[in-house]
Amino acid sequence: MIEIDEEIPVPAPPERVWEVVSDPGEVVSCISGAELGDSHEDGSFDGTLVVKFGAVRVRFGARVSLDLDEPGREGRLSAKGRDGQGATRFSAHATFLVTADPATGGSRVRVTGEVHLAGKLASLIEAGAGAVVSRMTKEFSGELVRKCAGEQGAAPVPERPSRWARLRAWWLRIVHNRQTKRSEVRSGKAQ
Repeated sequence: MIEIDEEIPVPAPPERVWEVVSDPGEVVSCISGAELGDSHEDGSFDGTLVVKFGAVRVRFGARVSLDLDEPGREGRLSAKGRDGQGATRFSAHATFLVTADPATGGSRVRVTGEVHLAGKLASLIEAGAGAVVSRMTKEFSGELVRKCAGEQGAAPVPERPSRWARLRAWWLRIVHNRQTKRSEVRSGKAQ
C-alpha cells in the first residue's frame, strides 16, 4: 500500500484554487504524463498516467470517479485500473480539501489517500513509491501554483536550484575569492 499525505501551499485565494482542483481537465494539465479519456453516463471518466520508476516506465489506465462538495471545498476521488500489460492492478482513494491560509493570505490544499496494488509489478512500484510521490507532488505543486497565482498577478514560487547548481555556485565563489586575494597581493593592497 502507498500512503499519500501532502499539504500544498498556494499563494492564491481559496476560490481560485478550488476552481482549478475541482476541474479534472485542469488537474490533469498539472500532472506530467496524465491524460483524460472518455466520460461515462455515471459521471466517471477514463484516465491514463505514465509513471517512471527508475528506468521503468509504466502506463496505467483507470476509471475515475470524483465526488465534490463545493461549499466545503472538499473532494473525494476513487480510481481503479491496471497497467498497460495487465500485470498490476490498483485501486486508489483520496480526499482533498482547500482551506484559507490566514498567515499568508493564500490557500492550502491538503491531500490524503492510499493506493492498493496487486500483481507482478506491485513490489517494484511500492519500493520506488516514496521518491515518485515526492517528485510528482513537487511537479503538481509547481503547476498548481502557476495556474492559480499566475492569473492573480502573483509571482511564481521560485524553484530551489539543483544540487549541482548550488555546488557550482559555491565553487565559483571560492575561485572568485582566491582570484581577488591574488590580485590584492600583487597590487600590494593585501594586509
